[in-house]
Amino acid sequence: MPKTSKKGAKEPRFEEALSGLETIVSQLEAGELPLDDALKLFEEGVRLARVCGARLDEADRRIEILMKGADGELAPRDYDEEEAGAGATDEDPGADGA
Repeated sequence: MPKTSKKGAKEPRFEEALSGLETIVSQLEAGELPLDDALKLFEEGVRLARVCGARLDEADRRIEILMKGADGELAPRDYDEEEAGAGATDEDPGADGA
């Protein structure tokens, strides 16, 4: 995994950072690394977690901009897990016609 912590180096894409973070977690969970190596990996993991967090924050800001109405007002909507999980149907599973 290439390191990109040097000044002027480009930060990895979200997917690359997440994949690298998953690899680091697996290595640390195995518990077979010398302390110095584990600390270096942990530091890299923290950096990658911050990259992922920054990318998610940026995506959130972009989505907010896209969700603004014609009047410029943001109309936030609560995320509904049931609605997102159903996806393919608009039927109310609790409606039985009674």
